[in-house]
Amino acid sequence: MRGGAHELKVHYKGNNEEDFLVFVDSKDDYNKWLSDKSTPLAQVVSVFEVFTTHKQGSQGIYSAASQAMLENEFGTKNAEDAIKQVLEKGNLQEMAFPERQGRKNDSNNDAYITR
Repeated sequence: MRGGAHELKVHYKGNNEEDFLVFVDSKDDYNKWLSDKSTPLAQVVSVFEVFTTHKQGSQGIYSAASQAMLENEFGTKNAEDAIKQVLEKGNLQEMAFPERQGRKNDSNNDAYITR
């Protein structure tokens, strides 16, 4: 992820201590969807996929949750239905990545030329 970016995700701790994540585009759109389910889900989520970190918390390595995992936790293999449950039951988390400082391209050797 590039410097200066924001990552918004909804984290849900499952019944078997499995961590499930859904990425959202905007806090405002997410909150709007929570209060008004007629808001299209496509305006809320970044990708129609439920991710898991395999019990590594919300900061672990993300991988797509299998249909078996969705079925076991949410009672459905349908990703959209599982996404809705994560959004309803989970907690919004926001992570900001600071701007990078210093040289941006070390392949530009101008800084090292001495005359």
